[in-house]
Amino acid sequence: MFDRSMFAIGVGALAMTVAAPAVAQDGDEALTVIHAGQLLAAPGEERVRREVSILVRGDRIEAVESGYVTPDGAEIVDLSGAFVMPGFIDAHVHITNQQGPGRRIAAFTEGPADRAIDGVLYAGRTLRAGFTTIQDVGGNMEALRALRDGIEDGDFIGPRMRIAGGAVTPTGGHGDANGWSVEVLRENGSPYACNGADDCARATRQLVQEGADVIKITATGGVLSSTGAGVEQQFFQEELEAIVGAAHMMGRRVTAHAHGVTGINAFLRAGGDSIEHGTYLDRESIRLFRDNDAVLVPTVMAGVWVAEQADAGWMTPFQAAKARVVGPQMIDMVRRAHEGGVTIAFGTDSGVSAHGDNAQEFVLYVEAGMTPEEAIATATTIGARHVQLEDEIGRIAPGFSADIVAVNGDPLADIAELLDVDFVMARGAVVKNEE
Repeated sequence: MFDRSMFAIGVGALAMTVAAPAVAQDGDEALTVIHAGQLLAAPGEERVRREVSILVRGDRIEAVESGYVTPDGAEIVDLSGAFVMPGFIDAHVHITNQQGPGRRIAAFTEGPADRAIDGVLYAGRTLRAGFTTIQDVGGNMEALRALRDGIEDGDFIGPRMRIAGGAVTPTGGHGDANGWSVEVLRENGSPYACNGADDCARATRQLVQEGADVIKITATGGVLSSTGAGVEQQFFQEELEAIVGAAHMMGRRVTAHAHGVTGINAFLRAGGDSIEHGTYLDRESIRLFRDNDAVLVPTVMAGVWVAEQADAGWMTPFQAAKARVVGPQMIDMVRRAHEGGVTIAFGTDSGVSAHGDNAQEFVLYVEAGMTPEEAIATATTIGARHVQLEDEIGRIAPGFSADIVAVNGDPLADIAELLDVDFVMARGAVVKNEE
């Protein structure tokens, strides 16, 4: 029988030997110097520099210097033939899960420990794809806390994590149990399902109590919920206002899963901070985004993937019908939002599509009209502000976390170069080097 606990211990031990930053013999943190042939240190804000040295001590960038410096005793990482950037940020993943045949029943055959161990595998894939920070916006809180803490403690490799836990949802909405017998629904409804403003404030506060870094709500119906309730607004306005108010009082931002324009606009009018998906946004939505300084996280990959899978035979009829209609809308949505001046942060909804394929989202953004550098900025400088870590990640500068990636080609000439990241350093530890 396959022992998942031993698998986790083995993965963790291997990760620690790969990921530990260099330490000098006297116990001080050793100096690592990266020789970068081309450096895009702050995408969207600074020009590309050539022949630059990045000095890394421990998990921090100590200095960025012109030319190739070689201090005595330093370990040199030769990326003189590579294009170097900050580690990428994916603001919408489901790291302990991956959709496909059999996943609906897995909700009843797997527990939090299984999900956490799955998360070890998916976190490693995501990190090696160049994504050094992720925000998980929908999963089992116990599993996510264990995974986040294990990565922070260095037990195994993975991206830095921010977590939402479960989503605040109306009873029967996207995020609650759907499509099962009445007995199953009664026993397995979401603890964060709510009805009325007071109850929705309760659900929000419960998530803060349990450790949520950000509050996720389902402001509209969703594609992969097995119900015919559509993809428009599913909370009353007073419920949305109660959720946002309760979250902001407790120092949390609120992001909303929202496809339909009625839910998008209602949430933004309630003071919400960001929208996930945004499929049917309109001119009024664009005005509200700009007026509220709200952020759009498009997850175009998820739309492409569900449309491709609609006829694969594993979706329920409700899911397949929505996938055929909603998925193909998302490229044009990004184009309209970008042209309208909406702030866009990178997010894939990986866990719907496969973990490790996250960089496909860059290609889709460029297809929607962004320049390659604009697309990269969504996952670095802009993404860092969105996940409230702008003083920690998103750029290569002194004092910032040593989260660094590199590719052999020039992604500003061909964004597809990011589909094959050759070098990854996360918090000062080299976890991939194919140079």
